[in-house]
Amino acid sequence: MEGGRVQYNPRSVEEVFRDFKGRRAGLIKALTTDVEDFFQQCDPEKENLCLYGFPSEQWEVNLPAEEVPPELPEPALGINFARDGMQEKDWISLVAVHSDAWLLSVAFYFGSRFGFDKTDRKRLFNMINDLPTIFEIVTGTAKKPVKEKSSVSNHSNNNKSKPNAKVRESPVKISKVPLPKDEDEGLDEEDEEEEEDEHGDALCGACGENYATDEFWICCDNCEKWFHGKCVKITPARAEHIKHYKCPSCSNKRARP
Repeated sequence: MEGGRVQYNPRSVEEVFRDFKGRRAGLIKALTTDVEDFFQQCDPEKENLCLYGFPSEQWEVNLPAEEVPPELPEPALGINFARDGMQEKDWISLVAVHSDAWLLSVAFYFGSRFGFDKTDRKRLFNMINDLPTIFEIVTGTAKKPVKEKSSVSNHSNNNKSKPNAKVRESPVKISKVPLPKDEDEGLDEEDEEEEEDEHGDALCGACGENYATDEFWICCDNCEKWFHGKCVKITPARAEHIKHYKCPSCSNKRARP
């Protein structure tokens, strides 16, 4: 269908959750890394517009579905009308809240349509609830690890400096990629557990996924959010030459009329 509105019917809890995560990723992209493009598309002079997220992790600003009733629950209508009537960050937060509500309505629409019982509905909700909301990602209120505190505490209790402490203290905040074997021989199991605890709750400001030890991460020096390198198109080699990193959202911010 036009605009990527290809419908399919996930029938299991896992399939519905996968559909949820894909749509969520697309909406997060619209409100973070693609926020400049999203802002421009929401022209108040146009008709009632909606923000759609698709299982393919893509997003679209478009008119609501013409059929009544629609195939799926529809997102909040007319998000473009409020764009210039409030602060941009407040407007983005408002869209994020409505997007969270829409994602839940779609997920439980599938659950109801395909007869999920009480146990399946509870399991689906718990899987969804383990992820931060779009509102939490956009506003920066999602749970973050207390990196600085744990680093100081570990230094005072253990004379051995952590292998990535120097990297974290450098102008570009980079999450440590796995060390070469010869450099990693001095780490014992306790150090590895502390490292995992320190980063375990980190969430990518672009896709909202958790930190993983085998992935390259970089932190924005402006908003203090962490990002997968692949989500913001930054490689470890390129990061070494960046003295002050700004994420796409912070780089695109400018004064609004």
